Amino acid sequence: MILCAGEALIDMLPRHTAEGEAAFAPHAGGAVFNTAIALGRLGVPTGFFTGLSTDLFGQVLERALTASGVDARLAARSARPTTLAFVTLADGHASYAFYDENTAGRMLGPADLPALPDTVEALFLGGISLAVEPCGATYEALMLREAGARVTMLDPNVRPGFVADEATYRARLARLIAAADIVKLSDEDLHWLLGPGDTAALARDVLDRGPALVVLTRGAQGARAITRTAEAAVPARPATVVDTVGAGDTFNAGLLAALRAGGHLSRAGLGCLSHAALVGALDLAARAAAITVSRAGANPPWKEELA
Repeated sequence: MILCAGEALIDMLPRHTAEGEAAFAPHAGGAVFNTAIALGRLGVPTGFFTGLSTDLFGQVLERALTASGVDARLAARSARPTTLAFVTLADGHASYAFYDENTAGRMLGPADLPALPDTVEALFLGGISLAVEPCGATYEALMLREAGARVTMLDPNVRPGFVADEATYRARLARLIAAADIVKLSDEDLHWLLGPGDTAALARDVLDRGPALVVLTRGAQGARAITRTAEAAVPARPATVVDTVGAGDTFNAGLLAALRAGGHLSRAGLGCLSHAALVGALDLAARAAAITVSRAGANPPWKEELA
């Protein structure tokens, strides 16, 4: 099983009523939640750990997880409200306004961390849940506790407008990058972390900090994967873009699914990835993400859609 740990929230997506008035429609979302959904739809045994509300929106999230085959039994449930994220779109690109104070996800603490069963072969973390307290410290504690015992993957998915304490957040990401086996970054994430410069050189800088595999996504320019012994790149798949909500999250799921299917989702397996294996993993990830951007909201593809 791959266990995804991080935020689950309700994306309030812009819509219009039948009368033409501007409105928002609630949809289950959150970066880590989206990756879990995408993994489940790709047929990968998937679990999800978060602070999950018992309110009406929390029930929406739980039903969505169940419908995509994701096991949420490890989630910490409480009566606190669910986080809401109001989304605005400009040229297909999403911006977010978060309502997150005292929510079930935000208030997750160390006492809520579960003991992980031996069936968990990999742990995926990232998203806005790393940028706020107390949940950020809680997820960090989980990853540092499990690093070395199972494969760990990090996607910071940086949202600068959500970061209240930049120094603390940067220090946390530095520790997690050093502990992770796989780090995936968008080019925007990479430049936010390390500043201007050649993206390939900056990605190798990240590799030198500890991971076995660094993956860089560059939007329409495709994606690149780098290890200490191999490197590969694939172009972006052509798609008619409706919006980009969930694209990177789906990419993460495709990458993990391909690595697992190829027998590479172990520390030993990651250490000997070939060029062909990297191309195969990037290709599945890119194909899955292309389907997600072609439809509204975070709606990852099912396995049969990629056959």
